[in-house]
Amino acid sequence: MARDCRIDMNASEGLHEIALKPEPGSGPRAMPARPVDLRSDTVTKPVAGMRRAIAAAEVGDDVYGDDPTANELERRTAQLLGKEAAAFFPSGTQSNLAAILAHCGRGDEMIVGRTYHTYVSEAGGASALGGVVFCPIPVAEDGSLEADEIVAAVKDDDPHKPCSRLLCIENTVSGTPVPLNRMASAAATARQRGLSVHLDGARIFNAAAALGTSAADIASAADSVSVCLSKGLGAPAGTVLAGRKGFIGSARRNRKVLGGGMRQTGVLAAAGLYALENNIAKLPDDHRRAEALARALRQIPDSEGLTVRQATNMVFVTPRPEDHAPLLEHLERKFILTGRTRPTLRIVTHLGVTDEDIERAADAFREFYRRAG
Repeated sequence: MARDCRIDMNASEGLHEIALKPEPGSGPRAMPARPVDLRSDTVTKPVAGMRRAIAAAEVGDDVYGDDPTANELERRTAQLLGKEAAAFFPSGTQSNLAAILAHCGRGDEMIVGRTYHTYVSEAGGASALGGVVFCPIPVAEDGSLEADEIVAAVKDDDPHKPCSRLLCIENTVSGTPVPLNRMASAAATARQRGLSVHLDGARIFNAAAALGTSAADIASAADSVSVCLSKGLGAPAGTVLAGRKGFIGSARRNRKVLGGGMRQTGVLAAAGLYALENNIAKLPDDHRRAEALARALRQIPDSEGLTVRQATNMVFVTPRPEDHAPLLEHLERKFILTGRTRPTLRIVTHLGVTDEDIERAADAFREFYRRAG
């Protein structure tokens, strides 16, 4: 029997309801002013300056190519990434898909890390809509792909096999910034065998901050790169895809086919421009806060069975299996929201998180383990 992949919209509790659950026996005065939302950096909200930029945006019809704010966002992003041209997309998933379809034809193959977002978290769109075959390969501990794994995955010119056309790389990978030399090695190996290279750089500016380099240096490894504006950069929506002019022309056509052609996009592009101008410099603060939380959690006694890993703006916390559900419930009753993944909780810092929020989260963990002990 085929597995039912439909989403049960009632399967998980509403997040607003979770955030409003009081501690048993406490009254309304015990409620904090707001929950500390550490589920993802996608939960950021536009700040006042960004809202003013949105309200003041000059707009046109982007399908006709005459939205000046969208055009400026594309020009500016291409410049930051060292590419010839760029196109604004509603989402990272759509931009990655449009890029893959521009690189590959039906029946072609994309080699990709088996834990990378384009393979595990984009609903198989390249296969479902483009007939592109995924070839997942192991991912090294530093998030990179080994040259020998890429070589082994590339298919011979054989009518029985798909044609290997594209290598998809990623940076960061679950928060881990992949070193430039490792990316360059993977990309060079792919090109030596006639493959193009696409970089899912959703958090490329986090990687640049952590590696002490520029986004353009990271993007130079790839023919095309997708950059998200609605994660750590704090815009309400949007991703920019950059590459050569001819490639971006093909990607724009794919955007239209995928339903991503929008009209007065300047209201969103203005938010993206504000993010590029104001929020890239704030990413190290997110990293610092994640490091502070990880440091506090590591001070909980080892006997409690808690393991902690931190990379850029992400903290991964693995409790003992029997502690997972009680810990999650305790955190939510303390208005601390995290990713509800098993066996490891993912905690992500972002523009909406303060030093005080980090201390609240650490205190909630400490309290749970004091009670458990």
